[in-house]
Amino acid sequence: MPTMFWIWLAIAAVFLIIELATPTLLFVSFFAGAVVAALYALGSPEGYYWQMGLFLIVSVVLLPVMRKLAKRITREPGQSTNVDRMIGQEALVVKAIDPENGGQVRFEGEIWVATADEAIPEHTRVMITSVSGVKVRVTRKE
Repeated sequence: MPTMFWIWLAIAAVFLIIELATPTLLFVSFFAGAVVAALYALGSPEGYYWQMGLFLIVSVVLLPVMRKLAKRITREPGQSTNVDRMIGQEALVVKAIDPENGGQVRFEGEIWVATADEAIPEHTRVMITSVSGVKVRVTRKE
């Protein structure tokens, strides 16, 4: 076996170890480039420039492919925060809501300052439409 074959395999092993330590799919392209160069070194051990060229070409071609794949695999679904989860939920008016002064609603046992476009009396079920700071905007539940 030619010496360059083993050198390329050692380089491939280093890239594989780095990839396993940092699972970003970035170093997989360099690993693949080194393996291709190693295989070429088996048939043409003196073609150093071709080996380097193959390593660079395979690595550069695979980089964007691996990045797209990594983004697709590692994309985490957006998680709703507690406040985002409130939107669309039902609340109970505990202090009548006046369009000018607002009022209060109870949502899951907590009292929130509420605003609305219309007057809403106490003990009415309302729907939370938005949250801004510590205030909720509500509409009468139909």
